[in-house]
Amino acid sequence: MTETKPLHAQLYDAMIERIRTGEWVQGERVPSEKSLIAEFGTSRGPVRQALAALRAEGMIVGGRGAPPRVQRLVPSQSFETFLSFTEWANHLGYVPGQRVIEAARRPATEEIARDLQLTEGDPVVEIVRLRLLDGKPAMLERSLFPFWVGKHLLTADLDRGSIYQHLSALYITPVRARHTIDAVAAHQLDAEWLGVVPGNPLLRARRVAFDAHGALIEVADDRYLPSMATFVIENSAAHRTPITREPVGSSPEPREPVRPASLIKEHA
Repeated sequence: MTETKPLHAQLYDAMIERIRTGEWVQGERVPSEKSLIAEFGTSRGPVRQALAALRAEGMIVGGRGAPPRVQRLVPSQSFETFLSFTEWANHLGYVPGQRVIEAARRPATEEIARDLQLTEGDPVVEIVRLRLLDGKPAMLERSLFPFWVGKHLLTADLDRGSIYQHLSALYITPVRARHTIDAVAAHQLDAEWLGVVPGNPLLRARRVAFDAHGALIEVADDRYLPSMATFVIENSAAHRTPITREPVGSSPEPREPVRPASLIKEHA
């Protein structure tokens, strides 16, 4: 064990890796505290802290009389650092993937103009992509960019790599973002690409991103399969992430997703 992290955090990382790689198999009992203490050469306290953290995040279940067992690992995305989907997946050891559904320039509607702080009719670029983890659908991503940003993406190979990495190479880098997380019912397009029934619940993360000069560079609507991702917001005594509660109806209803022309079915 190194000294870069508290001991219980190092034990937590080691245990998470065992769950992720399948060394600790889903449904099987977690090794006893006694065996973990002997293996890691530590005391009972850090082992119990690490196990408590795993239990709090749903990685293990049971305890208090019932032997703890391994639960299926759902990747967690932390907002402690600002990571793209590609960076997040790579960090967790998954193979990220994407499939472009639509990449188009269009005039901003009144709603889009309001979201991007533009004038109605100004050109914008919309990118719709299916995001994959180890080849499996995980999230449907809708991103809107003002044209000065999005024009660089219209000729990029968006079936490979990260949009953020591509923009960073052009010195367009998000340094601040506002996230809104809620649950929504899957629309038809969501259902088609994510392989669920229309109306099924999805975890939605809406993001508004700004560059170092305060310019708004992206508005995104990402819809995750709940089985594929969770979100973690970490607080400390020194710095508390503000959590606000808004009354129902204070935000406008989300717009219906744009269906690519190739997916629109003609009706007689």
